[in-house]
Amino acid sequence: MRPRVSWCRDAFVVSSVSPVDGARRLRVWNRECVLQATSENVSMLEQALCWKPTGSLIASTQRKPHRHEVIFFEKNGLRHGGFVLPFGKDETKVLELLWNSDSTVLAVWLEELPVQTELEGKPFTPSTYVQLWTVSNYHWYLKQSLHFGKNMADKPAAVVWDAEHPNRLHLVCSGGQYVMYEWTWVTNRSDGRTTQDNSYVAVIDGDKVLLTPFRQVVIPPPMSAYSLQLPVPVNQVAFSPTPGVNDLAAVLTDGTVVFYTLKLQQPEAEESHDTSVCVNAAGGTGFQPAVQTHVQHRKVGLQCCMLQQKWRCPQTFHHFVWLAEDQLLTVAWDTSSSSSVLYLLGIQEEQATLLHNAVVGGRVHQLCGSSDGHSVAVELTDGTVLRYHMDEVAACPVLEPWRTQDGEPVKFPVLCSQLGLCSMAGQETVLGLSDRFRLFVNGDEISSNCTSFAVHNDHLLLTTHAHTCMCLPLNMASKDLSSAIDEKNRRVERGSRLVTVVPWDTKVILQMPRGNLETFHPRTLVLGLVQKMIDSHQFLEAFLIMRKHRVNLNLLCDLNPKMFLSCVPEVVTQLRDINYLNLFLTELREDDVTETMYSEYSCSPAGENSWGLRSRPKMDQVCDAVKDTLEALDCEKYLLGILTCHIRKAQPELEVCLQKIQEIWDNPLQSQDGVSIEEALNYVLLLVDVNELFNVALGTYNLRLVLMVAEKSQKDPKEYLPFLKQLQKMEVNFQRYTIDLHLKRYHKAVQHLSKCGPDRFSDLLALVNEHKLYRSALQLYSTESKEYRDITVEYGEYLLKKGHVEEAGLMFSRCEEWEKAVQAYELCCNWRQGLCVASRLQYSRQQTAQLALRMAGFLRNNSRHCEAAVLLEQYVQDEEGAIITLLEGNQWEEALRVIYQYSRTDIIDTNFKPALLEAFERQLAFLQDNKALFTRHKDRLDVVRKEKSKACTEILDEDHGDQDVDLYSDTSSTTRTHSTLGSAKYSGTSKTSGRSSKSRRKAERKKLSLREGSPFEDSALLGALKDIVDAVDKSKDDVHHLLKMLVLFGLDSEAGTIQSCLDATLSLMDSCTAEIWQTASGCAQTQMTLGPHSTVNSILSSMNAGPQPVDAVVAVPPTAKLKDSKWKLSVLEGT
Repeated sequence: MRPRVSWCRDAFVVSSVSPVDGARRLRVWNRECVLQATSENVSMLEQALCWKPTGSLIASTQRKPHRHEVIFFEKNGLRHGGFVLPFGKDETKVLELLWNSDSTVLAVWLEELPVQTELEGKPFTPSTYVQLWTVSNYHWYLKQSLHFGKNMADKPAAVVWDAEHPNRLHLVCSGGQYVMYEWTWVTNRSDGRTTQDNSYVAVIDGDKVLLTPFRQVVIPPPMSAYSLQLPVPVNQVAFSPTPGVNDLAAVLTDGTVVFYTLKLQQPEAEESHDTSVCVNAAGGTGFQPAVQTHVQHRKVGLQCCMLQQKWRCPQTFHHFVWLAEDQLLTVAWDTSSSSSVLYLLGIQEEQATLLHNAVVGGRVHQLCGSSDGHSVAVELTDGTVLRYHMDEVAACPVLEPWRTQDGEPVKFPVLCSQLGLCSMAGQETVLGLSDRFRLFVNGDEISSNCTSFAVHNDHLLLTTHAHTCMCLPLNMASKDLSSAIDEKNRRVERGSRLVTVVPWDTKVILQMPRGNLETFHPRTLVLGLVQKMIDSHQFLEAFLIMRKHRVNLNLLCDLNPKMFLSCVPEVVTQLRDINYLNLFLTELREDDVTETMYSEYSCSPAGENSWGLRSRPKMDQVCDAVKDTLEALDCEKYLLGILTCHIRKAQPELEVCLQKIQEIWDNPLQSQDGVSIEEALNYVLLLVDVNELFNVALGTYNLRLVLMVAEKSQKDPKEYLPFLKQLQKMEVNFQRYTIDLHLKRYHKAVQHLSKCGPDRFSDLLALVNEHKLYRSALQLYSTESKEYRDITVEYGEYLLKKGHVEEAGLMFSRCEEWEKAVQAYELCCNWRQGLCVASRLQYSRQQTAQLALRMAGFLRNNSRHCEAAVLLEQYVQDEEGAIITLLEGNQWEEALRVIYQYSRTDIIDTNFKPALLEAFERQLAFLQDNKALFTRHKDRLDVVRKEKSKACTEILDEDHGDQDVDLYSDTSSTTRTHSTLGSAKYSGTSKTSGRSSKSRRKAERKKLSLREGSPFEDSALLGALKDIVDAVDKSKDDVHHLLKMLVLFGLDSEAGTIQSCLDATLSLMDSCTAEIWQTASGCAQTQMTLGPHSTVNSILSSMNAGPQPVDAVVAVPPTAKLKDSKWKLSVLEGT
C-alpha cells in the first residue's frame, strides 16, 4: 500500500492509494511539483512502477481475476497496452520493474507467493525470478529468465541496470554474492552454407522457440512457421554444424538441453505426432503443414558440470556451441582462478559427461563456431581472439591464439558483441562487430558504420548507417576487402538489419526497426548463382532464376559461348517447354552483356571463348544451333521455336518462315503435338510487324500465301483485296514486276520487266533512268542487241552529267557512238583515246590536226607540256611550236632533242637561251624571296614565344605572390591577366559553333592568321615556315636541270650563283629546324589538359612550358631532306 515514485528527466510519477475511494492511481508531476496528469481508474493496480527512460511509457502491473499483467500508461495517464506474465493469477508478485538505460529491455523482478497448502505446513521459502522482456512489432518477448530457486542465500537483494552499458545487469544476493550479467543481441540462425540448410531462424519467446525456415517461407514476426513448446523458459538456442545443419538444441532454465531434429517425412499416424510442435503460420488448424517440422530427439542434463561449481547462479553455464553430433562446448566462470573455463561435454546419454575443460586465462565475452564444427572462435573481454579446435595429432582439444595468414595473433581494438567465421581467400577468418558499429576482419577494420553482417557462400553482406546493403567478395584477402567496400551497394530502408542469407540461393532477409521483414535479391548474388549453375550445366534452374529476377537471358550464352554452343542439345532438353525456348530466343541481341550490362558482376570471356572473335554474328550462331537441335528432335512439335530461330537472326529469314507455314498448309499435320497453321501465323505476327510480313509474303509472288497472311492480320480488306485482284489478272512476269515495284525492289523489277518483251522496253528504260539501274540492266541483254546499245548510250549520258567524262567516253566507245566518244575524250584530255576514235571515224589529216591542236592547248593549260609537244610535233607538224611548248615547261633536254632532230639550231639563240636566262632569274628571285621570308618569320616566332612565356610567368608570379589569397573570391581581380587569351579562345570557338563545314574550315584558316598580335600567331608562323621549307626542297630538281643547261652553254657564273644561293638557303633552314620545331614538339607533349583527369601539378607544368600551338600538324617538323646534295654539280664547286 506504500506509494512508489519513478523519475524521468524533469518529471516524476507517483503511484499511491487514494484515501477517498481506496483506489491506486498514477499521478504525473513536473519538476516544480505541479500536477500534470492523473491516470484513469484501473482496478487491481499494483505498486510496481517504472518510467521508461525515453519518457514515452510508464510501466506498472495489474492483477486481474484470471491473469497477471504488466501494463503501460502514457504520460497523460491513459492506458497503452501491456503483456501477460507467464504465471498463474496468484502465483507470483512483482517486486520491481526496471527499464535499462536505452529503454529496449524491461526487467521484471518477481517472487513466488505461497499457496494455501503450503501455508498450513512448514515455513514457506519463495522462489525468485528475474525476467527480461523486449518488444518488436507490437509483441512482447520473454528473452531471458533467471530462476534463483528457494535458497535464501541465492535470493537477490538488489537488482540494478548499469547506467553506461545498456545490456549489463547487476545483482547482489542475500548471501553476499555479487553477479554481473551482460547480454548481447544475436540472431539465432542455422549456418550450414549448403543446399540442405533451410536457413532456420529461431526466436526465443519464454517457453517457446519460434522457428521459420526462410528457404521455404518468409513469415514476419511475431508469427512463425511453427513453434516448439518447452516445459520451462528457454535461455539459448544452438544449431548443429554440418551435416545436420537444421537440427537445434534449446538450453532451458532448469539446466537441461533439449535436442530437436528435422523430420524427413510427415508422420502417417497421429500418435507419432510431437505435441510440443505447434504449427501456425505454415499451416495448422487442420491444414497440411507447408514445411517440415522438428521432433524432439533427446534431452540431456548438465549435472556433471554443476558439480564442478562451488556456487551456482542462474546461467552459470552460458554460450553453448554445438561442435559435433555428440559434443557441446560451454563456458562458466571459475571464482577460484578468476577466469573463464571452457567445458567440452559429451551428450550421448541422458546426463552429459565432461570430456575436457580448459582454463582460458581471462573472461570470455563471446563464442562463435564454424559452420563445419571444426573450430570455435573465443573472444575475451580484452579483444583477444583464441581458437579452440581438435588437434588431429594429439586427438584432444587445443586452445591457442587465432592467427592471420601472416602468423600475427588476432586482437580486436575494441570489444565486439557479434562474431562470425568465414573462409576468405582460402583461410578461415574471424569477423567482429562492435557496439559502435565497427566491423573488423581478422583485427583489420573495414567499416566504421556497419550495423549488421551475414556470410553467404561467396560474399560477405553487411548493412550500414548509410542505409545500404553491400556485397563484398570472399575470394580476396582480408586486407584487400576494404578497397571493395563501396563497389556494389543497394539502398535499403533506414535502420534495416540482416536476419539471414539463404545459402546457395539469392534470398536476403532484412528486419526493419518496427519488426517487419523484407526480402530482396541482390544482383550480385543472383548473377553469382546463375554463373555457378551455368558452369555446372544446370540450365533450367539458371533460366528460371533469370526469368524470375528479370536478368537478361543473353547471359545464358554470353558467360561461356564455347561451352553453350557445344551444349545446345542439353539446353534444349532441359528447357523442354517451347515457351521457355521462345522467351530465350526473343531476348537475344548482338552485344555481349558480360561486357556491357553486367560487366561489373561477371568476367567476360577472353581469347577464343568470345563472340567478338568469331566470324559470324552471335545471333546467327545461337539461332542456327538451336534450330538444328529442334529440327532433329521434332519439327512439328517445336515449329514455333524453329520459326523464332529464323525470325531472330541478324537478317530475319521471314520468307523461310512463310515457306514452312505454307508446307503445313499443303501437308496437314499428322501428330497431335504439332502446331496448326493458325497458331503458327498468329505467333509470327506477334514477333513481326504485320505490314512487314505482308510485304515479305507478297515478295514470294504467292498470292494465296499473301491472302492467308492478310486474313490473319488486322488489315482492312479494302486495303489489299483490290490490289490482289488486279495482280491476278496480270501476266506472270508483269505481275512480278508490279509486285517488285510496289516493294521498291527495283533490281528484280528490271529483271522481270525485261522478260515482258520489247513492248515494255520503253518502261524498262524509264525505270533504269529513274533509279540508275544501268549496270543491272546491261547484264540482262546481249552485247549485240539494240536494247544493250540504247542502255549503254543512256549510261554514257548519265556519266557525262555526273562529271565522269572519261568513263562516259568508254561507254560511248562500247556502243560505237564515236562522235560522242571523241567529244568526251577531248573534254578529259585523253588524247591517245581521242586520236584512236578519230581514226575509227576516218578523220582527214586536217581534221586530225585540228583535233590535236585543240587537245594540245588543253594539255598546255594543264601543265602537261611534254604531251602537248608530242601532239604538235607528230600530228600538227609544228616543230617550232613543240619546242616552244617544251621550253615553257622547262623541259630543256627534250627541247634540245627536237631542235637537233629537225635541225632548228636557230631556235637556240632566238628562244632557248633567252628562256634559259629567264628561268635563271626567276629561280634566283624565288630562292632569295623565300630565304628572306624564312628569316623574317623565324625572328618573329622568337619574339612571339618570348612574349607568351613572359605572360605565363607573370600569371604564375601574380597567383603565388598574393599573401592574402584566401581573402579574395574566385572571380576577383587577381585573375584579370587570364582574360585576354581566354576570351580570344572563347570567342574563336563560339563563332564557329553551329556553322557549316565550309564555314568552319574558313574560320580555322582565319584563326591561323599571320597578323601581329593574333592569339595563334605562333602556330601560323610555324605553318608558314613549314610551307617555305617544303617549297624550297621541291625546287632542287628544277635547279639541278637548270644548272646542267647553264653549264652546257658556258653560263658558269649564273650557274654558280644559283647553286650557291640554293645551298645557302638549305643550310640556313637546316640549322634553324631543330630550334624551331624541337620547342614546338616539346610544347605539344606537355600540352595543357583540363578536365577531371588534370591535376594542379600538370596544369602548372604546362603553363611553365609556355603556350602551345593549336594545330598538332604544324608542331611536327618538315620531312624534307635538306642535307641531300645530289642536286649539285661538282664542276661548280668553288665558283
